[in-house]
Amino acid sequence: MSERVIPLVDLRAGARAITLPTTPARANGLLADTRGRPLRDLRISVTDRCNFRCSYCMPKEVFDKDHVYLPQAALLSFEEITRLARLFLGHGVRKIRLTGGEPLLRKNLEVLVAQLSALRTEDGVAPDITLTTNGSLLHRKARALKDAGLQRVTVSLDGLDDRVFRSMNDVDFPVAQVLEGIAAARAAGLGPIKVNMVVKRGTNEHEIGPMARHFRGSGVVLRFIEYMDVGATNGWRMDEVLPSAEVVRLIQREFPLVALEPGAPGETAERWGYADAAGRFDPALGEIGVISSVTQAFCHDCNRARLSTEGHLYLCLFAAQGHDLRSLLRAGADDAQISAAIAAVWGARSDRYSELRGTQAAPARQRVEMSYIGG
Repeated sequence: MSERVIPLVDLRAGARAITLPTTPARANGLLADTRGRPLRDLRISVTDRCNFRCSYCMPKEVFDKDHVYLPQAALLSFEEITRLARLFLGHGVRKIRLTGGEPLLRKNLEVLVAQLSALRTEDGVAPDITLTTNGSLLHRKARALKDAGLQRVTVSLDGLDDRVFRSMNDVDFPVAQVLEGIAAARAAGLGPIKVNMVVKRGTNEHEIGPMARHFRGSGVVLRFIEYMDVGATNGWRMDEVLPSAEVVRLIQREFPLVALEPGAPGETAERWGYADAAGRFDPALGEIGVISSVTQAFCHDCNRARLSTEGHLYLCLFAAQGHDLRSLLRAGADDAQISAAIAAVWGARSDRYSELRGTQAAPARQRVEMSYIGG
């Protein structure tokens, strides 16, 4: 194997200033980008901090004890986040996902959840509010989050073998506590719960079978994610990617699967249901999902925007630069101006990194870290 190279690049400050349109258009929920993709999903990072040091996201070599996090004053306040979320709903957003870093490290996060849960779309519908977490603090926070209005959680879990899991999170955190968090989320009614497993060849692919066996029939949807080339610090190599097609084949050796239709437009996961003795999908056995972000690009219907911890709008998980909404907020721009700015940025969007990966047309640039804008 080639030597791993981890460049030390900080792209957090690389946001473009936004020029306000001179003739703002009224938000009508029909906003689309240059490829006709609507805006439906807003992912909001509430902190750049995490208590894990997973090698594919925040490796210790870079995010060590001397790493400088964003100062508190740079972070969007809960009121600023809620204001922006309300404006995004006006442009067609239907789902809001809170992420990080590890979002449960943000103090009093349930206050933000309560503020977001009070919002409504243009046609009076409450947005779907979800959260992605490593599960380490979920056992403490699940009930308060549910009471505040959170609907669902997605938990990152890369294996059941405690030795493997401790090695991958690189802070010696026990898998039992994450499983306790999942149980607490189920007891609180946060569901359906999804569990995301990043599969890294040579590291944890032997955990695919045990994970499938553990969650089959549990009501938890297990999803396998290809190890991605997000950011510049994880030393990504293609030979460490286990294609999702291989994951499906591995599971089918033990459990028959049937292909399921997508659950929603723009869904990233390909769904497979466990089959009964007659070869039909058995809802009681549940389903798995595979997210093939490396081997099968899904840029053509991507409807997700990402808002960083400090209010920078990113149009792609693999983007190099964001658009500075915080400056507009703090300079006194009114709602109509900020809404017009969001429309202008999304309307000019043409991102399709995964489709171009490995081609001469692929942009040669550093990419923002996943820990900064969320997965």
